[in-house]
Amino acid sequence: MTGTRWPRLGAIWRRAVETARLCCGVPDYDAYVDHLRAHHPDRPIPPYATFFRDRQAARYGGTGGRCC
Repeated sequence: MTGTRWPRLGAIWRRAVETARLCCGVPDYDAYVDHLRAHHPDRPIPPYATFFRDRQAARYGGTGGRCC
């Protein structure tokens, strides 16, 4: 076995986790931070908790849940 197997498995695992989060409606925070730094350097980078709340509000309409 070669030493290149483990980094590849790590990359596959990270991609699988990213896919699962996107399926649940939670975008990748690291990708969001990279985007802000590249395209909006004047904007402050929010902490993960704020990012998560904002994404949930965008997905579910910010109503705190469904009534039925």
